[in-house]
Amino acid sequence: MNLNATLFAQLVVFFILAWFTMKFVWPPIMKALDERATKIADGLAAAERGRHSLELASKHSAESVREGKEKAAEVIAQAEKRGQEIIEAAKAQAKTEADKVVAGSKAEIEQEAARVKESLRERVAELAVAGAEKILRREVDAKAHASILAAIKQDL
Repeated sequence: MNLNATLFAQLVVFFILAWFTMKFVWPPIMKALDERATKIADGLAAAERGRHSLELASKHSAESVREGKEKAAEVIAQAEKRGQEIIEAAKAQAKTEADKVVAGSKAEIEQEAARVKESLRERVAELAVAGAEKILRREVDAKAHASILAAIKQDL
């Protein structure tokens, strides 16, 4: 066989194989590689979106925690303020009740003092009549001299 013919035949077979590979084998391989590159890019983009979403969620949760703490502090402050108001109202009510009790006691004391004074006046009047009776050595009728006794009571 002729070396040139063999080389020529091999060259023709090589070109046919190269053409066949470029026409039928190469496009599906390139398509698979492109699809794989697209999937990888989509996966990386999804990972980036997930990382960004995680950062946003972290910021949002930190903000929610801060707001929750602020609301809790506000509720506590309101509760303390309400507690102080209740205490002040109770103090005012207790003072009012104490004033009422004191006023009632003063009124009772004044009534008792008036009764004692009246009793004392009557007793002094009786003693005065008894003293006058002894001085005069005769009996003085208290009913007959009621107006004089009333005048003595008023003077006392």
